[in-house]
Amino acid sequence: MAVIPPPIAVVIAARNEAPRLPLLLADLAAAPQLVGEILVVDGASDDATARVAALAGAAVRASPPGRGRQLALGVASTACPWLLLLHADARLEPGWDRAVKAALEQNALQVDPQADQPMDASWYFDLAIAAGHPALRLVELAVALRSRWRQLPYGDQGLLVPRRLLARAGGVAPIPLMEDLELVLRLRRFSQLRPLGARLQVDGRRWQALGVWQTALANARLRRAWRRGIPPEALAARYYGSEVLQRRSLPR
Repeated sequence: MAVIPPPIAVVIAARNEAPRLPLLLADLAAAPQLVGEILVVDGASDDATARVAALAGAAVRASPPGRGRQLALGVASTACPWLLLLHADARLEPGWDRAVKAALEQNALQVDPQADQPMDASWYFDLAIAAGHPALRLVELAVALRSRWRQLPYGDQGLLVPRRLLARAGGVAPIPLMEDLELVLRLRRFSQLRPLGARLQVDGRRWQALGVWQTALANARLRRAWRRGIPPEALAARYYGSEVLQRRSLPR
């Protein structure tokens, strides 16, 4: 009986995530029947991100910083027919593998009669923010509604996408910020974006440092500026400059 190889290549964009990355890699290691490749693309980290990734058994590629550039390199460096694009500070909650397996099976069953091949869809996780502030539960609800009604999940929710569909949409743009929104807007032209019915937990440190509503407002301003044509490089300088200030303000 032929052995079916694991179908998913996981590409993780990472920068200075050595304390959190091993937990995500442990989550992924629990599903060897699904995950055939794990590639961490390290964006010039100042810490031990690359080392801990390699010690955990992941492949590692070096890249200049910038999530779009890192993800594009990771996609080009892997071969599995499905891609799972993740941020390094995420955690996969129990049951994620069953949800992903069900999505793959559903995708295979929906055949395009004209092309005689599956009608590919993209899939995303529901967002969970790892912090206890009650207002964050409202943020999670708003993200869920936006993702379903407007077909606009963002990169911190993860993206499960067939490689051939990603190629049809033009791949991941190698830009330093807004690569997730730019990609989703292109994917919507070719497929539906569907919820997996499982949650992806993201680190809550940025929400805690800046404040819930201040963070939501800052994110909205960045998106609005991008839609008005401000170059992603300028937005990245603004975003990551604020990240540095936030890290300095966190208690040690």
